[in-house]
Amino acid sequence: MPVKCGTIMSWIEEWAPPFLAEDKDNIGLLVGSPSSEIRKALVTLEVTGEVVEEAIKKQVQLIVSHHPLFRDPLYKIRFDTYPASVIVRLIQNNIAVYSAHTNLDAADGGINDILARRFGLIDVDFLVPTREEKLYKIVVFVPSGHEDGVRQAMCSAGAGWIGKYSDCTFQTGGTGTFRPLAGASPFIGEVGELEKVSETRIETIVPEGKIEPVVKAMLNAHPYEEVAYDVYPLKNRGLRFGLGRVGRLQQPKPLGVFAGEVKDLLGQRTIRVVGQLDRPVTKVALCGGSAMMFLPQAIRAGADVYVTGDVKHHDALNALAHKIALIDAGHHGTERVIVPLLAEYLKEKAEKEKCDLQVEVSEVNTDPFHYL
Repeated sequence: MPVKCGTIMSWIEEWAPPFLAEDKDNIGLLVGSPSSEIRKALVTLEVTGEVVEEAIKKQVQLIVSHHPLFRDPLYKIRFDTYPASVIVRLIQNNIAVYSAHTNLDAADGGINDILARRFGLIDVDFLVPTREEKLYKIVVFVPSGHEDGVRQAMCSAGAGWIGKYSDCTFQTGGTGTFRPLAGASPFIGEVGELEKVSETRIETIVPEGKIEPVVKAMLNAHPYEEVAYDVYPLKNRGLRFGLGRVGRLQQPKPLGVFAGEVKDLLGQRTIRVVGQLDRPVTKVALCGGSAMMFLPQAIRAGADVYVTGDVKHHDALNALAHKIALIDAGHHGTERVIVPLLAEYLKEKAEKEKCDLQVEVSEVNTDPFHYL
């Protein structure tokens, strides 16, 4: 059975919540409808004309990309201009496009974490902290005998996570009172009569982004016609998120040696290096894509080298003046690492949910450069 596009969207947003995206980043469903039925999805870094033709040939209903097809508002849809020409082909062939960009950069296990792991960094922290998740407490009152079902529904929807522990709740017993009025259809009691019921108070923690699904799951599992519950904001610190990463190599290495490893680990034919190749490197800052705007943060972090893409001439001179080395491993080279992992993630979600969804990685090389 095919899966709804909206369901696949929710899977991706579990990993890369939209609130992690930078302001004005054009993420989410850019073409198509959440209600569309998807039997095959194609994962790519970019949505190019060649990728769309590949999707048409493979009878794909959804393209999942890292880079948005368009970022600026479109005031004209001319068939002979890009990206309008691509959008027209997508619509003609009923193909949706969903993009997860800077939210996937910042997400736990996203592009920058992949790079940090691949480079063998330890003691990793954010290069540029951007968000801290707000936490809330949900309290609900459940008739005795039904507390386990409600609790399990809430935890399955995302409540009750504290660090590396799941299903964290607290329960206390008490007596609830209510009087069903005319028109009510009470689960317990009679219309017009004051009822006293043995109830269990369940309280648990929930991140802001999970409040809606947790409340929905709670209401669906609760036997009462009208459910008494409270949602409180907390001062507890939630999960932190950020762009880029900074960490240490387990052993110092000459810059030239580390740069060669980066080249091989990313499968690049060529990279560019700024700095003396024999200087020792221990502390490494990185940010996938084009992120030279974070050079000041890398300097303040005390990094010996900063790995990113799209380094300009004057950026390189600035880095030399501040005695920090640079490795330009390319915009495409530092971000394409996410494509196979995103495809694998969607396959695992579909298998877990028992959905009939095929997921493929695009065979089109979307790197716009040739390396001679």
